Amino acid sequence: MAAGIEMVDAFYPGRDPIDYYGNGGFRFGDMSHQGALMVLPSGTRRWDLPEDGPFSLASFERILTEKDDIEILLIGTGPRLTPLDPKVAGHLRGEGLKLDVMDTGAAVRTLNILLSEDRAVAAVLLPVD
Repeated sequence: MAAGIEMVDAFYPGRDPIDYYGNGGFRFGDMSHQGALMVLPSGTRRWDLPEDGPFSLASFERILTEKDDIEILLIGTGPRLTPLDPKVAGHLRGEGLKLDVMDTGAAVRTLNILLSEDRAVAAVLLPVD
């Protein structure tokens, strides 16, 4: 009997710049990842999105566990800028996070610049085709 596919917590302990994005994924640190991505002070991991959507408060739970180490949170909303729900944005700001919402391409470019400046940045990025 063949075993089913097991999803593991894809985690990369580095904070390398994103070398490429597109075709539904990202390339960074000699690795590639298909799907949404989360770059945190602790490292880079897949962004598991809850069923109620990518920008619900539940989708930011892991971010909030590291909020004390984050100065700026970049939110890459895919191919186009999609504003956050004001309640979600208000809650995140109330937790002390500075938000910058933009399309994923702009978020990747901004992330790479802030990483090169050794800034306390985190990002959540939806993939683009």
